[in-house]
Amino acid sequence: MVNNKPIYWASFLLISSALLFIFAEGITWLSSDIERHIILNIRLPVLLTAIAVGSAIALSSAALQVLLRNPLADPGIIGISAGASLMAAIVLLTGSLTLASSQTEALSYYILPIACFVGALMSSFVIYALARRLRSSMSAVILAGIGISTIAGAIIGWLFIYAPPQSIKNLSFWLMGSLHNTNYTSLAFALPIIMISGTLLLCQGTKFNWLYLGASAAQLKGIDPIKFERKVLILAALLVGTAVSIAGSIAFIGLLIPHFVRQIIGHDNRVVLPVSAIMGAVLLIMTALINEWLFDMIVPVSMLTATIGGPLFIYSLVKQPKILG
Repeated sequence: MVNNKPIYWASFLLISSALLFIFAEGITWLSSDIERHIILNIRLPVLLTAIAVGSAIALSSAALQVLLRNPLADPGIIGISAGASLMAAIVLLTGSLTLASSQTEALSYYILPIACFVGALMSSFVIYALARRLRSSMSAVILAGIGISTIAGAIIGWLFIYAPPQSIKNLSFWLMGSLHNTNYTSLAFALPIIMISGTLLLCQGTKFNWLYLGASAAQLKGIDPIKFERKVLILAALLVGTAVSIAGSIAFIGLLIPHFVRQIIGHDNRVVLPVSAIMGAVLLIMTALINEWLFDMIVPVSMLTATIGGPLFIYSLVKQPKILG
């Protein structure tokens, strides 16, 4: 029987943080046209982006950690986000050199998510192939991911040399993560992809539990491990690629959230997956609030998530050193 209490509590935190973000400046927006405009056209898109991106990254990470049997399988660490970012950089930089402004806007709304998905999918299958070849060796998979991230970063660096100055500035900020680059047009394209992919992945919780027993036991339950693993990789790549396309590369959410969720509520993926998705959204909403309350400028999201997540993860390593075993 599934214990739904953690899901209820996580949902309560999500609703509370969303209301706090909307009403952070009070309720004056109910009587002011300017405030209503700010809420509807600035704050609400940021809130929707935070929910979509935070849940997508945390959910895909929780699934990949089970699939690769690796608690450090974060899209940013193992290179999936790097693959998506590389394709995004190619599309953005080459597009800005060759297309008119109206065409560039259409490019960012429609072609960019597809390019990010292709890059994330390619990186996912490379990581998956290495994990199987190396018998899921934790250190080898992490090193392979670092290698992929390094290669992607090097290619992006070469692209920077030939890009116009304004494109370099925009891309540099975008690669560090931002919740302010979206609007209703881009969200109308991205949200359905994240919702459908996320729902399909959430439905695999029982099958993920069977993977704990090994491939042979999963086959006895009627699962084809190869097809299932490919399906999960495609869904994870869709989530990560779409998230990167609208918010850039965001660090530490995928590594931190599923790890702490499992520490608190256990390893039942029927609960871990939805709670991870919800808490990923909560963390990104709180990051957006911190950005507004403490800074007079828009600070890249990855700076904030890494600042918060780095010390917490080190603390977790100290408390549970077996994670590196």
